[in-house]
Amino acid sequence: MEADDRQGGHASLETAAIEGRAKVLNLQQRNGSERVRRALYALAAEYTTIAAWSCIDLRDLDRAQTYLHESITYAGLSQDPRTGMRVWVNMAMLGYQRKNGHEQLAAAQAANACRAARDPFFGSMGRVRLALAHSTLGDSRAAQRSLGAAQDSLGKADEGERPRWTAFYGAAELDHLAAIILNHNGEAAQAEAMAHRSLAKIPAEFQRNRALATCQLAFAQLNQGEPEQATTTAATVFTIMDGVPLPGRMRTLIGDFHRDLFRMAPSTTYARDWADRMRDEWSRA
Repeated sequence: MEADDRQGGHASLETAAIEGRAKVLNLQQRNGSERVRRALYALAAEYTTIAAWSCIDLRDLDRAQTYLHESITYAGLSQDPRTGMRVWVNMAMLGYQRKNGHEQLAAAQAANACRAARDPFFGSMGRVRLALAHSTLGDSRAAQRSLGAAQDSLGKADEGERPRWTAFYGAAELDHLAAIILNHNGEAAQAEAMAHRSLAKIPAEFQRNRALATCQLAFAQLNQGEPEQATTTAATVFTIMDGVPLPGRMRTLIGDFHRDLFRMAPSTTYARDWADRMRDEWSRA
């Protein structure tokens, strides 16, 4: 989890997760109570979901889907609501990366149907995924309603003990996702405000999260007709990720920004400088 916080998805993380799963499943061959067996299946689901998430971040989406289908089985055998919630949230993320809004929506609805979603913290996590799915499908009103519900739910969440994997989610991540949703909805000024709010709260150790929120800030500025400022903002992503290769998901975002920038301001000096910087960073990776 700490490696993922710092660097995001990478091949060695996927390998370590699958090796961990193999050890856990081997333990199932020994005698154990039903409670212990369910806990082992939950752990197998966790390891498999980490492998899937690593593939999502690397943009190896077919491999991620295979892992998530396996995770669903293990989560079902574990009968653990929070583990099931994690798997469905990741399925919604995968649908988003595939640009399959209907698959994304179905997974988000499954997450919200989990018993874990009765807890306001997990309920917020599920509802913001619903908001993102609605925005992907172009239903800005439904997206705004679900986003508001996610914000209300998080405001009601207590400080109870939760699994380590939930550490990424809180006010900073919700604001980051709100920026994505608002950018999709064409509300660039509000998206910029949410991106700034997110960046003010993201913990220092969440290097990748800070870089992703910075991407959303750059898109919001570009969408407001400020290409030079947006380019300056986007270039800071390379500084934030200094010394760490950009995960595939982030490279895709940067590529999308590059395309939109050259559509808006193709012959400017700052766009040419950006293209040179991007080429250098890509070749270094």
